[in-house]
Amino acid sequence: MSIVPLRPLLEATEKYNFAFGAFNINAVAQVKAAIEVHEMFRSAAILQGADLANGFMGGRTDFLNSTLEDKKKGAKNIGNAVRKYGMYSSVPVVLHLDHGKDFDSVKAAIDGGYTSVMIDGSHLPFDENVDLTREVVKYAHERGVSVEGELGVLAGVEDHVFSENSTYTHPLSAVEFFRKTQVDALAISYGTMHGAIKGKDVKLRKEIVIAIKECLKHENIFGVLVSHGSSTVPKYIVDEINSLGGDIKNADGIAISELMQAIHCGIGKINVDTDIRLAVTRNLKEFFKYNPSKRNSSSIGTIYQLLEEKKNQFDPRVFLTPVMNTVMYGTVPDDDIAGIIECMEKGVKEVIGALIVEFGSVGKAPLVESVTLEDMIERYKKCNN
Repeated sequence: MSIVPLRPLLEATEKYNFAFGAFNINAVAQVKAAIEVHEMFRSAAILQGADLANGFMGGRTDFLNSTLEDKKKGAKNIGNAVRKYGMYSSVPVVLHLDHGKDFDSVKAAIDGGYTSVMIDGSHLPFDENVDLTREVVKYAHERGVSVEGELGVLAGVEDHVFSENSTYTHPLSAVEFFRKTQVDALAISYGTMHGAIKGKDVKLRKEIVIAIKECLKHENIFGVLVSHGSSTVPKYIVDEINSLGGDIKNADGIAISELMQAIHCGIGKINVDTDIRLAVTRNLKEFFKYNPSKRNSSSIGTIYQLLEEKKNQFDPRVFLTPVMNTVMYGTVPDDDIAGIIECMEKGVKEVIGALIVEFGSVGKAPLVESVTLEDMIERYKKCNN
């Protein structure tokens, strides 16, 4: 196996009725850990770099203000890490751009080695969203790269993606969107939310998923549906963070039972980011609790200071800015930084391992067709003829 486009994984979910988790990564150590845990469970891996994660991996610590040049540099850094740990992996590995902001961001990702991209035109009127997505599809498919679009608006906050209210995806509009754009997958709005504050006992509008899938089958259109904003926000991790001095309030996720039902209704890809952030932050806090001498370390002491100053934050990028070379390139100059890397790797494996089992992709790697970008170029040509 090796690094592959997203399309063959999507085809496997359609054929065998399960879902792949798609997990956001923001450091070389997280790439390594994510691939290793997928290998352990013999599941194909979808690693996601969000548009602004590329900026962060390009050295932009205030990543919300990332420039295109930051994103280009970061995409190459993430691409290099995925190639290093995934090129000869025993399972297929996809590197997918999450929430591509515009065409230039998508191009930067593809140039950096991404094998799948998402273009988020959900904030645009329908016709403009179609035009933007169709432009990305043409460019990406010519290079064998798979494409995910988005229709409907999710409430919540994630990097530069923000909305106070949700707008559910209309099933007939979704079918029209697939037909006009030829995207491989579509993120829909059916009750999930970005971020850690989703509300208690969220009930997903699974009838939306069922309606879209039935319409696609009727029209003989291939299309996999994607669930964004699907972190489960494990209560035990939130409680542990707060017991270690954190101040995380009103954090609630999507129940595993709801996601399992959504999979059976037709969801094939489930995006998870917040859970990993929480687990890594918990591990960092725990590390300094049990290793108090490290609080004054010349290389990582500032991480402890940031953890203490920003008790209501849980995004590790807020705390890891003192060790950006380690984040961007995986360098390990001393034992103290090695301890920080271990915190990141263990957090990633804890969350991803549990969700691989829940989503049903354990042991499914052999069911994914081994397809190169060059193979997909030819397949996309045939689809368009």
